[in-house]
Amino acid sequence: MHEMSLAESLVQIIAEQARIQHYTKVRKVRLEIGALGGVEPEAMAFCFDIVTRGTLADGAELEILNIPAKGWCLVCSKEVTIAQRFDPCPDCGGYQLHVTGGEELRIKDLEVD
Repeated sequence: MHEMSLAESLVQIIAEQARIQHYTKVRKVRLEIGALGGVEPEAMAFCFDIVTRGTLADGAELEILNIPAKGWCLVCSKEVTIAQRFDPCPDCGGYQLHVTGGEELRIKDLEVD
């Protein structure tokens, strides 16, 4: 389960920023996860709960914002929402799509004390 190592990295980033920005407690973490990111939101939430125990983020709420997959269609020159990689354009049926969004895994923001 790679979500465990991702959650551990998340806690490291939070701790590093706490040292830089001088906060001592994290109340809420908003995490953006793209549909094409290969991260299971439920597994991430479970792992986050485990790895934050005993840290400044212990008990913090994890809010996961699901980011849809987007692609630029080279045939019809539009940005479209796609369900998965290698899907055809939902407008014209073409397969010449360049992924432009949905691969994210980033901390959007934190609520801290």
